[in-house]
Amino acid sequence: MDIATLIGLLMGFGAIFGGAALEGLHMQALIQPTAAIIVLGGTFGAAFVSFPLGAIIKAFKDVKTAFLPPKVDHEAVVKDIINYATKARRNGLISLEQEAQSARDPFIKKGISLVVDGIDPQKLRETLEADIMSYEDHTKHSVEFFEAAGGYSPTIGIIGAVLGLIHVMSNLSDTSKLGAGIAVAFVATIYGLMTANILCLPIASKLKIRMKEEVLRRVMILEGLIAIQNGENPHFIEQKLKAFVGAH
Repeated sequence: MDIATLIGLLMGFGAIFGGAALEGLHMQALIQPTAAIIVLGGTFGAAFVSFPLGAIIKAFKDVKTAFLPPKVDHEAVVKDIINYATKARRNGLISLEQEAQSARDPFIKKGISLVVDGIDPQKLRETLEADIMSYEDHTKHSVEFFEAAGGYSPTIGIIGAVLGLIHVMSNLSDTSKLGAGIAVAFVATIYGLMTANILCLPIASKLKIRMKEEVLRRVMILEGLIAIQNGENPHFIEQKLKAFVGAH
């Protein structure tokens, strides 16, 4: 569980509802199912129009990484690459064939298999970089989906507020209910702003961080395998890869 995400949500919603309570506002005034339907339905409806179904499904699947981050251990990557380098230096590149068969990570498995097959280093780089770019492009769709939803949400909130005001203005005969009706109308604006700034945009930012962590891991593997193929000293490879970890 990503504690920062949980704390952020509790802090964000807690600050808004807690501040409203301190001002003497009844919580019932902020609970408006109609406004929620307008804002959430309108926001994600617009986002659905903007993206293909496959990207939408993947975006919702990726939300879990904001709460349950995949384990990306860059130090472990360095350790594994050094083990591969030491083994290859001692017994030759062909000795890594068993590592390719036992590797669980598809990217590492693919990379080691190409090294064992004796592919040209430049071709190896091009192949693995294409793999990284493909991963990045697909993951960017999830980020862009929630960024788009965060952009639509405030505007949909305003639409909800206008609809509420239209309802109020159509019932001007009962002036005793005007104040309450106007207050309810503006709840949609609050929902729109909260959806954008506490949910959608922060989730997009967290997914972007997860993507960068995974891209860095793959780049480290790429550079390590090319160094192994070039027969570089394991100690030098270790220092090179640790530079990536230090920069991160």
